[in-house]
Amino acid sequence: MLYRTLVATCALAALSTGIQVRAESGKAPLAKFEQAGKEWSLHGGSTGNTRYSTLDQINAGNVKSLGAAWNFDLKEEQSKGPPVVADGIMFIAAAGGHVTALDAVTGAVKWSYLPTGPGIDARNRGLAVGGGKVYFGLTDGSVSAVDEKTGAFAWTTYIGDGPARFGMFVSAAPTYADGKVLVGLASGDAGIKGRFVALDAKTGKLVWQFNTIPLPGEAGHDTWPVDNDSWKNGGAGVWMIPSVDPELGMVYFGTSNASPQYGGEVRPGNNLYTATAVALDLKTGKEKWHFQALHHDIWEGDLGTPLVLYDQKFDGKMRKAIAVLRTDGELFVLDRATGKPIIPVEERPVKQDKRLATAPTQPYSVGTDKVGPNCVEPDLIPAGFKAGCYWDPVNFDQPNLVFPTSTRFAPMSYSPKTGLIYVTGMSGGHWIRRGEDPYFFTLPSVPGMKSYGLMVALDSRTSKIVWQKKTPYPIAFGSGTTATAGNLLFHGEPDGQFQAYDAKTGDIAWQFQTGGAATAPAIAYEVGGEQYVAITATNKVWSFALGGRVAAAANPPMPETESEFAGRIVSTDHVAMSATVKSIGVIKNAEFTDEYVFQPMRIKVKAGTTVTWTNDGKEAHSASSQDGSWSTGEVAPGKIATVKFDRPGTYTYICKDHMWSYGEIVVE
Repeated sequence: MLYRTLVATCALAALSTGIQVRAESGKAPLAKFEQAGKEWSLHGGSTGNTRYSTLDQINAGNVKSLGAAWNFDLKEEQSKGPPVVADGIMFIAAAGGHVTALDAVTGAVKWSYLPTGPGIDARNRGLAVGGGKVYFGLTDGSVSAVDEKTGAFAWTTYIGDGPARFGMFVSAAPTYADGKVLVGLASGDAGIKGRFVALDAKTGKLVWQFNTIPLPGEAGHDTWPVDNDSWKNGGAGVWMIPSVDPELGMVYFGTSNASPQYGGEVRPGNNLYTATAVALDLKTGKEKWHFQALHHDIWEGDLGTPLVLYDQKFDGKMRKAIAVLRTDGELFVLDRATGKPIIPVEERPVKQDKRLATAPTQPYSVGTDKVGPNCVEPDLIPAGFKAGCYWDPVNFDQPNLVFPTSTRFAPMSYSPKTGLIYVTGMSGGHWIRRGEDPYFFTLPSVPGMKSYGLMVALDSRTSKIVWQKKTPYPIAFGSGTTATAGNLLFHGEPDGQFQAYDAKTGDIAWQFQTGGAATAPAIAYEVGGEQYVAITATNKVWSFALGGRVAAAANPPMPETESEFAGRIVSTDHVAMSATVKSIGVIKNAEFTDEYVFQPMRIKVKAGTTVTWTNDGKEAHSASSQDGSWSTGEVAPGKIATVKFDRPGTYTYICKDHMWSYGEIVVE
């Protein structure tokens, strides 16, 4: 293929003569706040996390001739983060913290690095290049660096909260700026106090640390109860990549939920800095401002979408803006120097629950549009469930309430060419079961929960929807969007289709089957005068260029458009109506007697077996096939009922009086 041969020849010539794409090896990828160009050395393309490339060789006029130039098989090592590119080399992090350097033109392996140690797996979501090194986080709570050119180990620094333990990991990709590696500690879900740190890029030594759960004596500690120590496992993990404005000398990030997630009664107060956008001084780590997007979080309301920095005219005046996306699809536009709203914000009354110590109001942007509906659409949930809204309290006496999901972790992008902010989200719901114990919860999966995706373009000056497209699959957790100066918007779908949209209209302009669900956002880069676009799809990295001729992959199994049963199938002929179940909460062991559960939920028997149901609860229950072919009839507390299964098949059944109680029998 001529185009590949020419580009490869140019790249080899550059390497042989010492010519480099960057003016100086090891120099910070961006000296000031600007957009990504030839290189894509940070997760978000630039320190502003705009996911925008100034490259326009691939554009709306010629994108139909875009084809795969090469792909690289990660085999079993699935990657959850996008590759980054610097000096003509692509770097990708995969399972086990395995980092591989590839020739960005050919996909040939340059070097490979695999860390050693217990508890390291694939949770990290990418890496960064700068200062001559490659930086990445690991699931043992540490941050590591290797040499950019050779992959040789440089340093590892543990940033965890106390001794390493379950759930303490570095999830987000670091950002490199001002000679520092900037990164946060997850996971508040495990009862860990979050933190954000700056490490010296040369040595890995701690430069400064900001506690996202304020310690006694620190500002914000008074937003936690004084009569208990709930702050000690308060959450506020940092799951997202940080943003940096080098000219202002400020770094920005968002925090995750409070902990226990749904146990608001344990921790009255606003609970800083949970669900909060935080701005720090880049040199010292001192707080410049904060904006809490969700007071007293009892909905697991992570700010999981990276914050986007952009410059835009508002009322005729150029402003330095920052976009903060809440999980309900509400976008806040703030001045990134001061934290004050550019688009006005007001506090609105919300539903109250005295037991959960709910906050009386929550912040909302004034006169804007949000992504996704405010309530679960009733036709998306099975019969017997109740459609919930933001911000219905999550309580143990509401066993069948389904809560909405709009936006989550998929990154936004911003195009200065169109002036639009691009968001991927969804319309759908999730079922939360909370126990009387505030530390108890489960997230059951039941058949028939439906959802769909949303691709939305918002005017960056008004936060009004300019265009919106429905997609077959929910994409709030997906690859997000990447915009280019070629008036294109790139996005990877769960069904393996890598797509280019017209950035102005939202119409699909091109697509290519990668053979696997997109697990990370797309990137754009240039080597030897040739523009490439790359994406990670399950366990392969694909790179595309105009005229690329590598064949598309076969279609993978299509994702489901509605939920099915999840969890193991138990070989048994006995089922309990009402049972003690264990929480998936990990702060402490908790159990809850759930009146409305079949335990085991899924069983397997041989044809001819008689299955027995025992009602261990306080109310009458039944087990009735959804197709009407059999039923136990009403079973009083303490009584049993039996049904014989002669015909092989899979049977879904419910309790007719409590239709959110589901079970499944596989007859072989």
